[in-house]
Amino acid sequence: MKLRFSKTALSAIALPEAGKRKTVYDTDVPKLAMRITSAGARTFYVVKRSGASMAWVKLGTFPGMTVEQARGEAQKILGEFATGANPAAARRAIRQEPTFTEMLTDMLAHKKKRDGSRITERTKKDYLDTARLHMAAIANSKLSHISRSEVKAIHSKASKKSARQADKAVAIISSVFNYAADHEHFKGTNPASRIQKNAVVSRDRFAQAAELPYLLEAIGESSLSDFFLLSLLTGARRSNVQAMAWRELDLDAGVWRIAITKNGTPQNIPLSPSAIAALVARKRTGGTSPFVFPGEGKSGHLVEPKKAWAAVLLRASLRRLLDHLEGLGALPAEERQRGDKLIAEAPSTVEKRYRAIANTLEIDPALYDMTDLRIHDLRRTLGSWQAKTGASMAIIGKSLNHKSQQATAIYARLDLDPVRQSVNTATKAMLEAGQMGGSRLTDGPRRRRMKKVESTHDQAPSVAENHSHNSLE
Repeated sequence: MKLRFSKTALSAIALPEAGKRKTVYDTDVPKLAMRITSAGARTFYVVKRSGASMAWVKLGTFPGMTVEQARGEAQKILGEFATGANPAAARRAIRQEPTFTEMLTDMLAHKKKRDGSRITERTKKDYLDTARLHMAAIANSKLSHISRSEVKAIHSKASKKSARQADKAVAIISSVFNYAADHEHFKGTNPASRIQKNAVVSRDRFAQAAELPYLLEAIGESSLSDFFLLSLLTGARRSNVQAMAWRELDLDAGVWRIAITKNGTPQNIPLSPSAIAALVARKRTGGTSPFVFPGEGKSGHLVEPKKAWAAVLLRASLRRLLDHLEGLGALPAEERQRGDKLIAEAPSTVEKRYRAIANTLEIDPALYDMTDLRIHDLRRTLGSWQAKTGASMAIIGKSLNHKSQQATAIYARLDLDPVRQSVNTATKAMLEAGQMGGSRLTDGPRRRRMKKVESTHDQAPSVAENHSHNSLE
């Protein structure tokens, strides 16, 4: 009996009579067979003539082994037969084939990038974290058992949470199979090839002039104030700022040299006067750690600033909302003062109250909410302000260590002087827009009241008066 194997077709085959068995063959891979017993066991085999007899090489049981996995393994065994291997040798070849996790581990340990350098520890961790989160279904599968449909399922499931993560997962799977093929551990078709990627909109968010006063004030109140400010003033990647070491800094020359960055190249970052002032102050009060931002973990430096960043954005957003409400005449002066105090001390306890007021007045959250800013947007903010203040794309690319084939030759000819001038101009403009001044980094936080928001309504009712002050206690 022959039919095109599928889960539905194989499950529908009636069981043979007691004591007998039934054999069916796949029309796609003719030497792939399934034996069905009267007890209901369904087992895949590769059937191949060996001399004067027929060899039955057991592959696995259905449905634990899928049709696509059976076809893949059958093709591999048939390939071994084609080289002259006997059934026992073919079985050994299958048993010796690495699993996906084994191949991923080998790739991370031995693969070299185009420039000959090894994969960085940060990239290794990123790959392993992505595999742990999204690739459990194929982690222990032999390479030839992994089907295209399984990879598509991984992509589809991951896409529901993050389009970028889903595309990254497929890219990692593809890299593992390409590496396996290059080292002759795999001869089949890469199951991750030509899988349609998600349409990802390039992110262009950065801190606007109207947002900077609130952002800088909230940063000044954070326990990681210096970290966020230096991220903004240097435009360096978050991972590099986290691992910033004193030995990398020449404060007299105003240069921070990073030995290796994400794109595998070193980078010299010119430090603006404000950045130098912050580092000098931190140096005077620092301990014995070799890192500018010490941490208690294995790395020895700061690892995860997300919680502190969320608090910064919440304070900034709520203060911006208070200014908007005050400008509308919806917030008495006394309530405003209490609100400022409570936001500084415990913003999460008053968030619900002030957002409720905003909703009652039908205020668009886009007018005050800054919680969509990411730490990486601080890097983009510097580049955007450089563009605002007249820097060329080449200068911006040099200062942010962007890497592209077309621009690399131009970047290589630039020295740090025009880059330094651009960074200094941009950071000065940002600080002025934030009404903080260059002395903010050493003098501590200084609140400057912004001009009241011009109301597009007549004097709005004071909604805040209608809320119980007791809810704020």
